Amino acid sequence: MTPFHRTVLKLDLEAETSRIVEQLHHDVLKVLKRDGGVLGVSGGIDSAVVLALAVRALGPDRLTVLLLPEMESSPESALLGRQVCRQFGVTPSVEDVTGPLLGFGCYRRRDEAVRSVFPEYDSTYKLKITLPPDLLESGTLNFFSVTIVSPEGEEKKKRLRPAQFRQIVAASNFKQRCRAAMLYYHAEVHNYAVIGTPPKNEQDLGFFVKYGDSAMDVKPIAHLYKTQVYQLAEHLEIPEAIRTRPPTSDTYSAGSTQEEFFFRLPFEVLDLLWYAWEHKVDPAQAARVLELDEDQVQRAFDDFARKRQTTEFLRTPPLGQRDLQTVGEHLP
Repeated sequence: MTPFHRTVLKLDLEAETSRIVEQLHHDVLKVLKRDGGVLGVSGGIDSAVVLALAVRALGPDRLTVLLLPEMESSPESALLGRQVCRQFGVTPSVEDVTGPLLGFGCYRRRDEAVRSVFPEYDSTYKLKITLPPDLLESGTLNFFSVTIVSPEGEEKKKRLRPAQFRQIVAASNFKQRCRAAMLYYHAEVHNYAVIGTPPKNEQDLGFFVKYGDSAMDVKPIAHLYKTQVYQLAEHLEIPEAIRTRPPTSDTYSAGSTQEEFFFRLPFEVLDLLWYAWEHKVDPAQAARVLELDEDQVQRAFDDFARKRQTTEFLRTPPLGQRDLQTVGEHLP
């Protein structure tokens, strides 16, 4: 039986910090043979932790740190990004990506889809898209809804049809792809590597944009569950304002959290359930440890399986002719 208990994700923080720092130093300078690293800082917990680790691994003089706002970004993101940069002795550069996004028609294409749901929607409104909450309490599938907020604060919410959802997401994904392009510009100018900031939750469950925030040369915390990132954040003395801020992608103007938009569970519950699912812990055992009903555990397990299956394309590298032939041999 796989060992499973509430502290199964507890880290040896000093050892883990040293291991990541040594590996990052080796990967950037020795394996990739770059002179330093570039990373984007968002004011969130993941980029703050990676910044702290990168300063230890490479030193502030070998880092280029970018703030990458656009016209719908939360002002709090920039404030917190500057705060963590000051703490670790780095001066960030600001690259506002609103211009490229306007050129790609990001906002126009997205708003066209939103208006097919709410004809009254215009630039004075804010919006977000979300999944159903309370995953443990009902077996609802992963259908998305759009919420608009009027200038007076009135909220309206409707379920999205697949075509509407795809257009909103496809247009919004220009944001992550524009930021990736800017990171690689600075990386190539300085002969640096792009240091990614996503943790295990985002990579393995599919909460990322292909060739957007998945574009990186090294991913130092991709093996860590989100709650483990928070453990490191406290150890590395990340500002409390960042450690207590609900994680958000800062993609939609109404400010949906990562839990609302994708994960459907608080991370302290999600991570333990996900660990149990990955390690094939019996649902009854997981339920006893976490003081949940077995049906609740099974609903979470089913949701993880659906997310893995529906986002597998995002993790699939480009296929060559030999790969296509191999895939074809296994098709019915």
